[in-house]
Amino acid sequence: MALTSAKQLKQGLLELGQALPTDTQANLLAYLDLLQAWNRASNLTAVRDREAMVTRHLLDSLSITPYIRGPRVLDFGSGAGLPGLPLAMALPDTGFVLLDSNKKKIRFLRHVVATLSLANVEVVESRLEQYQPTRNFDTLTSRAFSDLTTMLHQSRHLFAAGAQLLAMKGKAPREEIAGLPAAYLLEQVVSLDVPGLDAARHLLIITPSEAR
Repeated sequence: MALTSAKQLKQGLLELGQALPTDTQANLLAYLDLLQAWNRASNLTAVRDREAMVTRHLLDSLSITPYIRGPRVLDFGSGAGLPGLPLAMALPDTGFVLLDSNKKKIRFLRHVVATLSLANVEVVESRLEQYQPTRNFDTLTSRAFSDLTTMLHQSRHLFAAGAQLLAMKGKAPREEIAGLPAAYLLEQVVSLDVPGLDAARHLLIITPSEAR
């Protein structure tokens, strides 16, 4: 028998070793409610099955929680808010900026932030290479944005001292890693075990070489 979304999320969090408060879990599921509602009119995500959403959106995003360093995090190419929104709900004391250039997706993100009263989230409409914040970021993260070289070229002006890029990938991209610009170091390739997901998931942790 299929699990309810709440039970599936709770079980997945246990497998990830993450103890999130009940109200946070309720907010995560409320986010999926909003995503499903908006998805009927706007194509925000190709994943429409509720069970798959819990796995591919919530648990997949939350799998990188232990690697987030604050106090400021940028999720660029945020799209429907992934991984930024689930991470922001799990880490309420860390400030998140969700960046995207798509007006439809920006409207959705602002609606979610207002509806769920996410005080630690700011939504910004901008292209990555044109974004000029007043303060840079300790962690930059993105899921399926582009190849590593493009990602680093467009985001390099946004790194605070000692910052890191967390690039979420499926299979470890060997060619992209081999072509990593000399100004950056691949600190670690983490094989992520996402509960319920029968597919390869990897996290690449990259830092500017001058940080050493």
